[in-house]
Amino acid sequence: MSGKKKVRKALVPALLAGTLAVTMAGCAQNNNGANGGNTLANANTNTGTNAAEGSNADNGAATTEQKPLDISIMLPIFKTNYPKDDSPVAAEIEKRTNANIHFEWVPNASYTDKFNITLASGKLPAIMYVPDVKSPSFVNAAKSGAFWELGPYLKDYTNLGGANPVILTNSSVDGKNYGLYRGRALGRNGVIFRQDWLANVGLSTPTTIDEFYNMLKAFKEKDPDKNGKDDTYGMVLVKWTGQWASGFDIMKLWFGSPNKWGVRDGKLVPEHLTSEYMEALKFMRKLYEEKLINSDFAVMDSAKWTDPIVNGNAGVIVDVVDNAARIDDKIHAALVKAGTDQPDIHFMDVIGAVNGTDGQLHTLPTSGFAGMLAVPKSTVKSEDELKRVLAFIDQMNEPEMQTLAGFGIEGKHYTKSGEAIEPSKDTVLLESEVEGLNQMLTFMPEDRSLKVKQTPLRIKQTELMKENEKTIVSNPAEPFISTVYSQKGAQLDNMINDARIKYIVGKIDEAGFQEAIEAWKKSGGDELIAEMNELYAASQK
Repeated sequence: MSGKKKVRKALVPALLAGTLAVTMAGCAQNNNGANGGNTLANANTNTGTNAAEGSNADNGAATTEQKPLDISIMLPIFKTNYPKDDSPVAAEIEKRTNANIHFEWVPNASYTDKFNITLASGKLPAIMYVPDVKSPSFVNAAKSGAFWELGPYLKDYTNLGGANPVILTNSSVDGKNYGLYRGRALGRNGVIFRQDWLANVGLSTPTTIDEFYNMLKAFKEKDPDKNGKDDTYGMVLVKWTGQWASGFDIMKLWFGSPNKWGVRDGKLVPEHLTSEYMEALKFMRKLYEEKLINSDFAVMDSAKWTDPIVNGNAGVIVDVVDNAARIDDKIHAALVKAGTDQPDIHFMDVIGAVNGTDGQLHTLPTSGFAGMLAVPKSTVKSEDELKRVLAFIDQMNEPEMQTLAGFGIEGKHYTKSGEAIEPSKDTVLLESEVEGLNQMLTFMPEDRSLKVKQTPLRIKQTELMKENEKTIVSNPAEPFISTVYSQKGAQLDNMINDARIKYIVGKIDEAGFQEAIEAWKKSGGDELIAEMNELYAASQK
């Protein structure tokens, strides 16, 4: 690791409902996180290589003469603004953990490309966010020994030792944990919409696909913001990366499509070979043709995708439901600046799903985690260094440190009301000094940070995520590591993703999409299906 801090501009197995108790309710963009914390000596008393020794129970500061830990961390960012290395919250984290931290921020929309480029370069940070644990590039690198296997060390740490065993299995590669999962709630996905717009167009909360479509159409054609202009549309779609679900991934289940893989006549079948998947694509093509979604969805940066909702251009996002309150907060913040805020009104509302073509609810689950943090051996060369890095991550999961990374410094970035937090209304301040730092939190054993004041919308979100667990559609192939996929997966995925986009925007018809599927089969798809079914058959025994 570097001897000098660099300060520069930064750039499942299938889960059964009820088996997973994950309390993390944050998302990739959220501000839930934590403040203060025990010293590394308290966080890691068993390894003998603590990153800090001694403690200060009052303020959580590390008091030690040990040389600060130099550590670089590569993380995704969802905004165009982000905390710099020397920003106040980052500096406070460094003080409390006895560390010199360099953040390498990468826009989420391009993170997968940057991850692969960085992996190939051999110049890796000390901690590297892995967006897709099953990606061929990471699986191959892990199997070749590029990353430390962390599973055997977890028991030595107070917080990391409390990791959920189900999620550890979900995030493993051939049964080994080459990273620390970032815990998330299982039932997070759903529909977020402008409830004030819905009232303005005279509609009620949608419960079917047709009613959902009618809402999108009304949001474009019936002047939902009552400004007398034809300047609105229905739904924002965006390019996601790694394990984050796109709106289409969530909505396809409404049409009966499998979640990546389905079982048909006892055999595993990839989703894009099913008629139900094709029906979902036809629906998306209709939305595109009628201009009910943004035309630039295939390239739109996720850092900007809530802007059309906040700015009053669009009315719906299909995403993690806990994004609703964050969008609501931003709308209020804009109105506060304009002097027209209505603080007791929620502009956003949420539902888990609409009834599908079979009349039932179908929810896309998370795997209980959103990517993970891996430690490269080329940068963290010795076991002693590894233990210091793990002690750092362990300390970041103390309740006070979760709050610090998620909300910032009390009195500057938030105020306390009882045991609840009220974030600053200064969104520029939060983006430049706080937001994104929670991306390095694993929430092991769980989210123990202070929580934002519980408004009716936030309470509804939490209740909905628990309710969604009853209707999840599992991916039966989640546990399997395919040799074919590790070799050809990126190419195969790109072929389907490219064909999907071309079909939605009208560049190819259904026959053209089927031609793309045949090319996919010949390029390794048939091999993949055969191998996955061998793995599936073995698992059934």
